[in-house]
Formats: sequence, structure tokens, C-alpha cells
Amino acid sequence: MGVEAGAQVARARALVVLRIRSRALAVALLPAAVAVILLAGALSGRLVGPGWDAARWFLTPVAVLVLLAAAGIALVVARARPAMSPTVPIAEEAAPDLYRMVRDLADRLEVPAPSAIALTPDCDSWLEDRTHPAHGPPPAEEHGDIAGAGKHAHRRHPVAPVLVIGSPFLWWMRVGELRAVLAPVVAGTGPSAHPDIAAARRFVRGLDAAVAVSSAPRRDPVSRAVLAGVGWVARLLLRSCRLHAAELERGVAAAAAERAQAVDYGLRIVAQEQVGLAYAGWDRLLTRVALPAWRMGRWPSRLDAGVVAALTELSRRDRLAEGFASRLGERPACDLLEEPGAVDESASLLAARLFHGGPAGPGPDWSPVDWSDYPEEVVDRKWRIDAARLHRVLDAMGVRHATGPAAPATGSPTLSRVLDHLTDPAGEGSLTQRCTDPSRDASLTHRSTDPSGDASLTHRSTEPSGGGPFPATPQEPPPPADDDEEDLSGTTPRSANLAARLSTELGREEASAAPGPSASATAASTAASPAAGSPATPDPLALWDDRALPLFPLQPPRTARELLADHLTAMICCAAMDTAGATPGLDWLDGPTLLHNGERTADLAPKILTLIEEGDPTPLRAWLAELGIRPEKPVRLV
Repeated sequence: MGVEAGAQVARARALVVLRIRSRALAVALLPAAVAVILLAGALSGRLVGPGWDAARWFLTPVAVLVLLAAAGIALVVARARPAMSPTVPIAEEAAPDLYRMVRDLADRLEVPAPSAIALTPDCDSWLEDRTHPAHGPPPAEEHGDIAGAGKHAHRRHPVAPVLVIGSPFLWWMRVGELRAVLAPVVAGTGPSAHPDIAAARRFVRGLDAAVAVSSAPRRDPVSRAVLAGVGWVARLLLRSCRLHAAELERGVAAAAAERAQAVDYGLRIVAQEQVGLAYAGWDRLLTRVALPAWRMGRWPSRLDAGVVAALTELSRRDRLAEGFASRLGERPACDLLEEPGAVDESASLLAARLFHGGPAGPGPDWSPVDWSDYPEEVVDRKWRIDAARLHRVLDAMGVRHATGPAAPATGSPTLSRVLDHLTDPAGEGSLTQRCTDPSRDASLTHRSTDPSGDASLTHRSTEPSGGGPFPATPQEPPPPADDDEEDLSGTTPRSANLAARLSTELGREEASAAPGPSASATAASTAASPAAGSPATPDPLALWDDRALPLFPLQPPRTARELLADHLTAMICCAAMDTAGATPGLDWLDGPTLLHNGERTADLAPKILTLIEEGDPTPLRAWLAELGIRPEKPVRLV
């Protein structure tokens, strides 16, 4: 370990953590030491008498019980599997140039090279210790200067941690920028190799894993009682180590940053701007483009390539991003991979699993989709499914079809049926007095002006926010939840009724389509492509608990008002496609969009909100007439 000030602080904190471990061991051995003294005194004839005999009879079994308990706790701490981030492993054969770059960077920093490289579907990079036996043995083949490669888990010399790289960085950053960004991360292998710091980290990770084991649900009352005691001791030790462990990590980070200053310092300042830009593009791509597809049972198989398209579009629209697109002429970091397409597909599937909770592998109801097929297979299908659900709810409510000379005589679904139902005929207004604060109206309409369902009015998950089953009387809405009741307070009674029923219907569909516990683990071995990792590498998805998926949900559940707005948008877009020649499209920054004469339509969201809140269809009908959309014509549903 170097002489950086941060490294010295980290080692001092590590020694404090190790002293806490030694004190815990001393407390566990203290009763046994006293019992040994009493027994030795009896054998030597020095500690005799009724009092000493009673102390021996009392302390000896207590010492045995304490030793057994300490041994059990130590066994749980040592064998409990530490948490491991779900990643896509990258073997050296799949990315020799990337391994070479990292190895050269470690040589320049004079630190051990990482033992392996993995990718995560997030805009972050870190070092992760995976030397625990539960994480599986490393690859059997040698990898040159990569520290610890080809050795078994029981080797005596320390093993460097695994370098985890955010997959969006590889596609958006250039090779020089990626090297500059990874310099402080790779420099952290130096302090990590120090025996005291490594031992302190293992102890803290073991305690954390023991707490997780004790918190796992169990049916056996005996095991629950035993593990409850283990958890109490582990939590007590964790509280004692918490402050020192945090300061240890801060010291390691400071030492790594200080050591990395001598490597590409000027380029790293520029590269940090690309980190923020990549994060913004990745978040926008997930919430507005990938999320609608995930809800349809499709997962985009080139998310990282989509980041480049989204950020290129941003640089075209935003003058603040001017100059970023000119970087695309340089060599991208994804060229360091032998098969970037296969790696992108593995990372995209893992992103869907983490952020949406999809299955571990492709299947009949969970298939990949290319960006070229996204408008037809995701956008068009999503709008027509939402429109069909809207008309099913109207049928259940007993709403009659539109009448008039231009209305179809077959009772086919039309946009006029929806508009006529939501029009407030008696001017009853909203359920409660509507707030007239202009800032509120601006906040409602500022979300987007693009008629794109999930990508326009809201970008929330499809989980319903409440609502009960259909009541016996069709005209009575189901009792809304408290959140929905507050959300629907500014709408007309008909809008509130329809919104509550849509929320209930969507909840029923999701409940019936929810996969069983075993479905999420089906085909777990297919999560990483053969190009992403060697056959000897254990499947990383088998090493973390997937019962709480999604681990990182992107959005809170949509409210009933937002569901109604999304379904109205879908119905309008279906009418535009079937009667005015509009087409579904994909906007890299806003997601699904409606194209009319090859251009994006706009200004639809405020008109839909006017219909929902005031029951006034006049602005919307004027917009439809302007584009040549005929609401009385039937539309095609799924």
C-alpha cells in the first residue's frame, strides 16, 4: 500500500475494526478461561472448598454453552454468502483489448490489476470483492498479469477485486475517456490488497451476510430462535463497526483518487462531463423508451446502443450539448469488446430484470425486440391494447355506442363513444372545486406534449394504485383508494368513474398475468450470452436473491387519473392511425410518439386534461379536425 494519507487513515480504521473483532472473541473466551483456571486450581489443590466447587459447577457448563454459541456465530459469519451485485461477466477472451487497457492502467498506477471484469446496466463503476467461496471459483485458465486469475478460491495470496463497469460507459465514451474514468476505480486495488484492510472488509461483509441470513423467513421455530440470536450479535457488532468501516472506505477512496491524479488528469475532467450526460440519457431511455416495451412483455435488446442514439438526438436539440456528437468520430470504448452486440443483449436483459422484474431469460411472453421493430411491435400494439381495455370497461359500465348519421351501425369501437361519454352534459364540473392556480395547470401540461401514452402524459409503472372489484350496479364506481380519491378530486364524475374502473381492470389483468415464483428463475443460464463469459464462470444470477424483483423500480405506480389519460391518448392515436394515415414512431428522448405526415404531433396532453377535468371536448375535437382524424369511424383493436 502506498504512502497516501487516505491509505494510512484506511489502515488505521481497519485496525480499529479488527480490534472490535478481537474484543468480541475475547468476550466469548472469557468464561472458558475462568473455567480452566477453576479446574486447574482444583487439580492443584489450591482452589478447594464448597464455594469453589459451586463456581466450577456453574461456570463450566456456561463456558461450554458460550463457546458453542460463539462457534456457531463464527460459522454463520464465515459461511454466509455476502451480497454480490448482479452483473454480466466478461471473460478475457471476449474482451482482450479491454483487459489489456485495464492491465496497462494498473501498471501505470503501480497497483494490482483487477482479477476480472464485469458489466452492470447502470452508469457507475466500482470494485467488488468476490473471493468468498459461495461466489464460486474463478476461471481455470490463466490471464497473464491479471491478479489471481486461474487460481482456486483457497489460495493463500490475496486476490484483487473484480472491476465492475457501467455498460452505458462503454458505448457512449471513447477509449481515452473510459480509461480516465476508470483510473480512480482501478487505483483502489492498491489499498484493497493490504492485509489489514482486506481482513476488516471480510469481517464487515460477513456480519452483513449473517444479518441477512437471520432475517430470511423460516418455518422451523427452533432455527428462527437460533438465528434470531445470531442476528442480534451480528447487528451489535455491525453497529460497533459502522463508523469505522465508513471511514475506512472514505480513506480508500481518497487514496485511490490521490494516486490516480497522475494519470490522464486533464482528460478525466472532460470525461466526468460525459458521465453526467450518459446518466441522463440512460435514465431517459429506461423510463420513456424501455419501460413501455417491458410492460408489453418485450425487452429492447440493444439498450446501450440506444443510449448513443438518445444522446446524439439530445446533442442535436440542446445547444448545451453541442460538440458531444463530434466525439462520435473517435473510437468508442465498445470496440474493446469482441462481440459488443452479444454483450449489449446480455446487459439489456439484466436491466429489464433489475428495473422491471422480468424473467431471467427469453420466453414466449418475454421476447427481445429490435429498435427497427419497436414502433410496430411495441407502440402500435400498446396503443391498441389500451384502447381495447378502455372499450371493455365502457361495455361493463353499460355505455352505449355513439349514435348519429356518421356512426357505424355495427356497434364497432369508435373515439366518438369515448368523447361523448366523458363530455359533461349538465355542466356539473369536477367532484370538488378545482384549483385555479396557473402554476398547477402548467405543471400538469409540462410533462410532455407528445401523444405517446406512457411516454407523454406519464412514465409510471403499470401497477394499479388501488380500486376494488366491479360492483353489482354498473353505474356505481368502485370505492377508490385514498390516494386515487385525492388524485381524482379535480375531475368530472364521469372521468372519476371511468378512471377508477380502468385502475381496477388493469389490476385484475396484472394479477392474472403475474408469474409464479419459479417463472422468474426459468432459463437463468441464458441471461449471459456465451460471448459475455466463459463456460466455467458461475451464473451470477444464481448468486443473488431475486424474490424481491424489481430491485430498482423505475417509477411509482400510475394514479387513476394518469391511467385514464394514457388510455385516452392510446384511443386517439388508434383513431389517427386508422382514419388519418398517422403512423407510430419512436422518439429517443420521449419514447412512443405519433407521426402525422412524417412529423411528430404535439399539444395533445393539455386537451386531454381539459376533457378529463372539465368535461369539455371542444379543444380536442378542434385538434382532431385539424389533423383530419374522424372520431366517428371505427378503429381496429387487438
